[in-house]
Amino acid sequence: MTPSAMLSIGQLAERTGLSVSAIRFYETQDLVKPLRNSGGQRRFMRSDIRRLSFVLIAQQFGFTIKQIRKQLQMLPDERTPNKGDWAKISASFRVELNAKIESLTQLRENLDGCIGCGCLSLDKCTLYNPKDRANMYGAGPRYLMGDKAPTV
Repeated sequence: MTPSAMLSIGQLAERTGLSVSAIRFYETQDLVKPLRNSGGQRRFMRSDIRRLSFVLIAQQFGFTIKQIRKQLQMLPDERTPNKGDWAKISASFRVELNAKIESLTQLRENLDGCIGCGCLSLDKCTLYNPKDRANMYGAGPRYLMGDKAPTV
């Protein structure tokens, strides 16, 4: 790749809206892997704009750096990722997003009912969690955490 096709860290910051320090942090987390020029300055591929944009979006959806790194490791380091490379990540990411959507939908639908927290303050709690039976699963809002209320 020609040096003119590469971006400086400042140019990458300008294109992504990230600070230089944020880009350096993502570098330490192996989310981008810049090359060094003869003067030791970082040089990034244009495809790193997309990588960092992916990081920003994934973080907004609640994914951890570790989860994001795992996804980005599916991309080739030696060349610019193509549409097929990103499609593989999308398929894997879609599975995790669908699970999050299902979980959030369940949360939305059940938040105003008995959540198995043991407060027993709602009329429904007496029906769905009599004598705080959800406590046998552990502390916290057990039904929102995935434990199932016994059928009544």
